[in-house]
Amino acid sequence: MTRDVDAFPELGACRFSAILQASDVARIGALFGTDRRPGKRLSRHALRGIADLIRNSGPIGGVAGELLGAPAQPVRALLLDKSDAANWSLGWHQDRTIAVKERIDLPGFDAWSVKAGQLHVQPPHHITARMITLRVHVDAVDAHNAPLQIIPASHRLGRLDNSAIEKLASEGKSLTCFADPGDIWAYATAIVHASAARSSAGRRRVLQVDYSPDDLPSGLQWASLL
Repeated sequence: MTRDVDAFPELGACRFSAILQASDVARIGALFGTDRRPGKRLSRHALRGIADLIRNSGPIGGVAGELLGAPAQPVRALLLDKSDAANWSLGWHQDRTIAVKERIDLPGFDAWSVKAGQLHVQPPHHITARMITLRVHVDAVDAHNAPLQIIPASHRLGRLDNSAIEKLASEGKSLTCFADPGDIWAYATAIVHASAARSSAGRRRVLQVDYSPDDLPSGLQWASLL
């Protein structure tokens, strides 16, 4: 599944191999520093050093535009750093929340929360259904280094409850997303996915960026990154 863009709408995932140069991977790697908190959110200030990579004209933003068929805005960025000091697993789930600037109560927007100091809300499914998530790999990911797992085509099934997700997972049709440094794995944000803890020494660093082609309704605004 290397750069099989035509299959992305159906499968919901695609690997873009060797998208970034070694110097760009090093720039992203420098963002991690010594802070090993899982899911550290990146501020606009922190992203200044790689803004050229994630905007539409850059190699990361260009992947988003290619898959969405339109210019896309980055709406959330996370540093995911699994190491000996911080190792965790995530069970099968869908990503359902988005990061926004301020709270505006609208029909269909609920489960307001604050994550890593940023306001989040669960929007109607049609908003996340049009989003994509890009995972930019700083380190090699093999079977022992916590590869992402996805269930192909599950993004086409709508918003699923826990029992439906468990049933899908039990069918054993998952795809394991191996990667090399500089690779980008793209997946539909609504796809069912999971990640195990690492079983080897070292680190597994991923810059994860969500993109959307849409503005939010009625004055609600994305938490802008650029």
